[in-house]
Amino acid sequence: MKTPVIVISGFLGAGKTTFLKRLIDNVKRKLAIIMNEFGEVAIDAEVIKGKAVNMIELTGGCVCCSLTGELEYAINEIIEKVKPEYIVIETTGIAEPDSLIYNIENMPSVVLDNVITIVDCDGLAKFPEIGYTQRVQIENADFLLLNKIDLVNEQQIKEIEMKVREINDRALIFRTKYCNGNLDYNLFFGYFIERNEQKLKPEEKQEEFESIYLEVEGYLDRSKFEEFISNLPKEIYRAKGNVIFKDGKYIFNYVAGRLSYDEFNYNKNRFLFVGKNIKKFENNLKNSIKKILQNE
Repeated sequence: MKTPVIVISGFLGAGKTTFLKRLIDNVKRKLAIIMNEFGEVAIDAEVIKGKAVNMIELTGGCVCCSLTGELEYAINEIIEKVKPEYIVIETTGIAEPDSLIYNIENMPSVVLDNVITIVDCDGLAKFPEIGYTQRVQIENADFLLLNKIDLVNEQQIKEIEMKVREINDRALIFRTKYCNGNLDYNLFFGYFIERNEQKLKPEEKQEEFESIYLEVEGYLDRSKFEEFISNLPKEIYRAKGNVIFKDGKYIFNYVAGRLSYDEFNYNKNRFLFVGKNIKKFENNLKNSIKKILQNE
């Protein structure tokens, strides 16, 4: 019997991890959640190291899985060790899900149930041009969550809905705030939607985004850090990572001009910047981060 898979897609900072947390809290199923990293779920538990995947046990028999090897090997390892009812895969914000869907459809051990795409309404209102990656995420969705509706007005929501409908006229649309629009999260299980096989195989395409990863030890000056973030080049759409201030340790998220923090205990400052043609800023970013280190 094949294990069903749900794919969660969405652009940078749209709310995929928030949706995952709500799914875990509201659905009484044994789930295996596959993410790129554990950091954003902020779980303090023992990591079970495997050959292709690391796992953390959650409540209700669920596990959170961080990839360390090829996806198919990781999925087979999860099925063998955990035997979940469902596998839920959260893609990165710059991933086109068509490649993932194609791979899942060709794996003998799993079957694709559906694809859920989270749309950042505030981000789309501020940056209305939909690039290739975001278009593919919307196009492949069976469910579309228009998220962060509290940050835009009714007219903007209608315009965004019309825009996504031009790309995908078949998906069921929900309007949500913090991925919660009084949803029954059990609605997202048990569809096994058939797809056009001619569209399954992804086209060859050029990478649209670049990323820069930096680390630094020590305490950061909070006010200088926030000034640094507010003055990032417009080509950097998304930044995330860990920061250490005198008053605590946090995960930070920056997207579409918004900066937010969540408490998280990590012993190093880490920065991931994502955007278009941003490698040219790497040295300037390194120098700027050194300047926001707080002197003892």
